[in-house]
Amino acid sequence: MQENLARSVGMESPKEKVKPITVDAKLVGKKQLTADVFEMHLESSAPFLFAPGQFISVLIPGAGPGGRDLRRAYSISSSPELMPSKNIFELCVKLVEGGPGTNYLNNIKMGETIKGQVPFGDFVYKTKSDKHAVMIATGTGIAPFRSMLLSEVYQQNKPITTTLLFGARDTNDLLYTEELTPVLSTDFVQTLSRPTVGWPGFKGRVTDWLRENAGTLDWKNTEFYLCGNGAMIDEVKSILTAHEVEKTSIHQEIYFKPKPGESHASQ
Repeated sequence: MQENLARSVGMESPKEKVKPITVDAKLVGKKQLTADVFEMHLESSAPFLFAPGQFISVLIPGAGPGGRDLRRAYSISSSPELMPSKNIFELCVKLVEGGPGTNYLNNIKMGETIKGQVPFGDFVYKTKSDKHAVMIATGTGIAPFRSMLLSEVYQQNKPITTTLLFGARDTNDLLYTEELTPVLSTDFVQTLSRPTVGWPGFKGRVTDWLRENAGTLDWKNTEFYLCGNGAMIDEVKSILTAHEVEKTSIHQEIYFKPKPGESHASQ
C-alpha cells in the first residue's frame, strides 16, 4: 500500500509518513454549491491525519465490469483541523453524467456510509515564507486549495503573497466566493470564459489572465500549484516553462483529460 506525506496539528515534522487506513464515513451534511456541484460533510469512523491537498480513495461498490468494485479519488476540501476536533472531513464533488463515482456519492442519503482509504497524494502545500504562491484551479479543482488555505499549515507558514486563480464558465459555476474572499488577504482572482453582461471581473480563461498579467508575477520566486482540467494544466505549464520556472516549483493534480478535439475553454 502506498505511503504518503502527511502534515497535521500535533505532528512534529512535516516529513513524517502516514500509512493510509480504511474508514467508514457517514454522511452528516450535504450542501448544493451549484447546479452540478455538491459538498459532502462526512463523519469518519476513525480519526486520520492528512496533509491539506491530499485525497481519499472511495470504494464504489459493484460499479466495475462484471460487478466488480471501483475506486475513485476525491480531494478533501476541508482543513485537517476539522478531523481531530470533530472527526469531520468534506468533499467537493461535481456530478458527471454517467459517472459511477459521482452518481454513487450523490445518491448517498443522510446517515448512510461510504468506505474509503485515506490519505493519498503528494499534492500538498510546500511553499516557504520567502516565496510567493500562485494556486490555479478550474472547477472542483479548487477543493484542495480550500483545504490548504483554511489549514494551520498555511496560516502559520504564509508565503510573501498568495494568488488564487479560479477559472469557471460563468457566475453560476463559481465556488467558495464568500468563504475564501475574506480568508485571502491577497488576490482571489475569478476568471469567466463565458461571462454574463455586467461581470466586473476578468473575462477569459486562467491562461489568458496569466499572459495578460505576466509583468506582475515574480516568476522565478513563485511556487505554482495547478489543479483541475488536464488541458488547462498542460497549457499553464507551457506558459511557466516559457518564463523559465523551475520544474521543482510546479506542483500539479490532474482531475481529467479532455478527449481529443475537446477544449477546456468552458472551465
